[in-house]
Amino acid sequence: MTPMEKTLVALVGMGTVGTGVARLLLDHGDRTARHAGRTLWVQHIIVKDPTKTRDADIPTGLISTDLTRLLQDSEVKVVAHLLGGLEPARTIMLQLLESGKDVVTANKALLAEHGPELFDRARQLGRTIAFEASVGGGIPIIANISQCLAANQILSLQGILNGTSNFIITNMQEQGIRYEAALQEAQRLGYAEADPTFDVDGSDAAQKLAILAHLAFGARVHWRQIPRRGIDHIQSHDLRYASDMGFSLKLLAMARLHAAGLELHVSPTLIPKGTPLAEVRSNFNAINVVGDAVGPVFFHGQGAGQMPTASAVVADMIDVAVGRAAITFGNLKLWSKQPPRVDLRDHAHTKSKFYFRFDVADQPGVLAQIAGILGRHQISIASVHQYDRDKDLTTGTVPLVIVTHSALEHHTGLAQREIQNLEVVRTQGERLRILTTEN
Repeated sequence: MTPMEKTLVALVGMGTVGTGVARLLLDHGDRTARHAGRTLWVQHIIVKDPTKTRDADIPTGLISTDLTRLLQDSEVKVVAHLLGGLEPARTIMLQLLESGKDVVTANKALLAEHGPELFDRARQLGRTIAFEASVGGGIPIIANISQCLAANQILSLQGILNGTSNFIITNMQEQGIRYEAALQEAQRLGYAEADPTFDVDGSDAAQKLAILAHLAFGARVHWRQIPRRGIDHIQSHDLRYASDMGFSLKLLAMARLHAAGLELHVSPTLIPKGTPLAEVRSNFNAINVVGDAVGPVFFHGQGAGQMPTASAVVADMIDVAVGRAAITFGNLKLWSKQPPRVDLRDHAHTKSKFYFRFDVADQPGVLAQIAGILGRHQISIASVHQYDRDKDLTTGTVPLVIVTHSALEHHTGLAQREIQNLEVVRTQGERLRILTTEN
């Protein structure tokens, strides 16, 4: 029997995901060999602390802190770059590329921040960067948009891209608990970091949306330019009122192509129950893509976690080893200096139905005052709900919920601020988008 060809590979970083990658490569090498037609042979594992206990059976001599040794090993062709953050991750990726390595990464923050620089350098050097694991964890969304749906003009993309936020919202909706308690449970289970800000304020989802918008629409947008609002202000009673009206709340990343440009934003959004996105629970992610030829396509799976993300990393390593990734990378010209294929639409001019909730004085004439302000801002009311059962006996206020017809983002923002200044309105209130086929 002819010995199977080897491709020497390495890992830089061996945290949670890196440990999963090592387990797949070392414990299931026969599986990867069948798909790659060659053995992916782990030659180096570079870590910061070699004494750290890791949940993987690592052969003696593989782990070291000697990055220079890896950079100088010309036989290693593929490196899984599994470092988080921006630095030293950016510098190390450039060093890997310049030493003749192709790179696989799961670091979406690095790509969202430094993608143009890194991809330009890779092209100059004739190298490849593969990044399936950077968005959606184990969901193969990068390959599907860039390859399987390549015959389509993508018309829209709606995604639940942050598992931490989805877990928190799911617990709030199903257990009736407050945001703070749901966050603590997410932290206890390891779904949320000690500082969860990037997950719950919409930044993580915006970084992933920037990558997807680049792939699907040719947009050139820095993630900080994407309007975003997180879930850290959500009240449990708003989830209850929304449920009464037939909606579930999700932190939704939206990209939609219009004649006026590409609509991009991340925001808590009410989605009709029974639709696929509304039923995505716990820490799962989901992405609904609509193409002009294929129509709607739905992707659902674990958006994070050790083994789902490791699965995507190893799949990329196989693609790089057999040469498929190099062809795709070269043809797509990702983050190139070419002009954007689409302009961004002014967020103020995007339209949606909206959910308003205000805590108001329980007295005659309140609705007339609020309706007058909405009317002056060209906002039409679809329905009104007053929740007398939740009346605050101390302040004499009751929750008033208004659902609008489709209205401009700019107009609803102005109206909300004006209504909040009314004497009969006692709290800041809430304003949430509602997902419909119209928006």
